[in-house]
Amino acid sequence: QVQLVESGGGLVQAGGSLRLSCAASGRTFSSYDMGWFRQAPGKEREFVASITWSGGSTYYRDSVKGRFTISRNNAKNTVYLQMNSLKPEDTAVYYCTAGSLPAVDYWGKGTLVTVSS
Repeated sequence: QVQLVESGGGLVQAGGSLRLSCAASGRTFSSYDMGWFRQAPGKEREFVASITWSGGSTYYRDSVKGRFTISRNNAKNTVYLQMNSLKPEDTAVYYCTAGSLPAVDYWGKGTLVTVSS
């Protein structure tokens, strides 16, 4: 069992930056591929980024490439999402996930990111 707790969300102006963190419980964190999804108001949940268990490969949705960076620290059981050049359309609840790509086995409860124009 893995529990995921996100933090770092908040209100930011367009063009600004935020770094989301996801702290995972359990001693098997380093064996999971980790990811971030988001859900905007009135829209379906969508994939944002993922990173393999070793950190050797990362994947992004096209709309965030070049602006967002996913990383992980297996010694700290934490995965990060650095978000730069934020746009109003990035406004959403961001969820941390753990699993074996492409499957997701665990979800966090989410953290809200609001980007004002």
